Amino acid sequence: MAEVNLRAMALSARAAGRKLALLSTDQRNATLLEIARRLDAVGEELWEANRADLEQARAEGISPALLDRSTLTPKRVAAMAQGCREVAALPDPLGQEFDGRLLPNGLRLAKRRVPLGLIAVIFESRPNVTAEISSLCLKTGNAVIMRGGRESLRTNGVLIDLIRSACEATGVPADAVQLIRSTDRALVPELLGMDDLIDLVIPRGGQGLQNLVRQYARMPVIYGGIGVCHLFVDASADIARSIPVIHNAKTQAPSVCNALDTVLVHRAVVKDLLPPMVAALNASGVKVLCDPPSLAALEGASGIQSDLVAPATEEDYGREFLSLVLSVKVVDSLDEAIAHIARYGTNHSDGILTNDYANAQRFLNEVDSAAVYVNASTRFTDGGQFGLGAEVAISTQRMHARGPLGLQELTTYKWVVQGDYHVRK
Repeated sequence: MAEVNLRAMALSARAAGRKLALLSTDQRNATLLEIARRLDAVGEELWEANRADLEQARAEGISPALLDRSTLTPKRVAAMAQGCREVAALPDPLGQEFDGRLLPNGLRLAKRRVPLGLIAVIFESRPNVTAEISSLCLKTGNAVIMRGGRESLRTNGVLIDLIRSACEATGVPADAVQLIRSTDRALVPELLGMDDLIDLVIPRGGQGLQNLVRQYARMPVIYGGIGVCHLFVDASADIARSIPVIHNAKTQAPSVCNALDTVLVHRAVVKDLLPPMVAALNASGVKVLCDPPSLAALEGASGIQSDLVAPATEEDYGREFLSLVLSVKVVDSLDEAIAHIARYGTNHSDGILTNDYANAQRFLNEVDSAAVYVNASTRFTDGGQFGLGAEVAISTQRMHARGPLGLQELTTYKWVVQGDYHVRK
């Protein structure tokens, strides 16, 4: 494998990014539509690359969750193409002016949206991320260097070639979108030390990757992707309508960060909720880990599969399962539920199922997560679902953005000051 010169990549990316930011909205949108067209017409090269990646990943013992994320299907590729079209259709944030004001001395001030600069994104599996990140960065005038996981190296290589060729075909500098085509782990600390060239790093992956970035990064970082997600079933909740929400949050896509991990149940509704909820989850292959009150509520209940129910341990709370496993805990009050989420959650996506307006408002006010829900599945925490077209990541921190990072979150601003030959007195 050819040696990777990260500094040369970053220098060419920054130069390309400056040109990209000056292109018209129409030209950047045309590039996204060309990427979508080429994704719709992908040939056998992509499928062969993905099969080879998956074969190697299985041989290396990759986890089922990462294997699922690494697998491309026609449906997933079609979704990637549609995501590019949706981003193209969104308003262009670049050049937007806001907070305009006229000072008493006659100076006119405004903030104008501009690109963040050169972004580095390090991610594991999920080759669809390559298209999502590329489309969002191209739309916002940001250059990007991506480093995917070894489990998708070949697949990402084919995708990045497709994206760069679409850039060339539409007159956009292809070096604005780059991929590190090496699995050499030493490249990551080197990349994270290049704060003179890289403006922002976004790690999308597990705790190991995030710890590595914390150790070496010298530039600003947006962390995200780890989601220990909760739903609290309040005493006032509509039980019949709560069960489908819980089922959806757990089973619709169990290997992703916004999938449900823990159900907190008010003691007043344990006997009504637990038997039908667990039966529905078991029927979909979900293993439910229960605390003692939950287990007691299931005794003698019909539809329960004994091999898919087990006692929960302390380690099962605060755990991101990324699979068809769910933990349950009984609580005595809303206060206890909020305290549990504060202790075990990751500030990602947490919700309450309730018909009590006051409890709903308390939950929204007191739970400090990037997305908080009332009577809805946590699976909605997603750039596409939120109307952002796609997302670069889901931020679980407070600076400078939270939740799905879409177009606006990939910009910063500069002060634009217009005078009439003003001098300060």
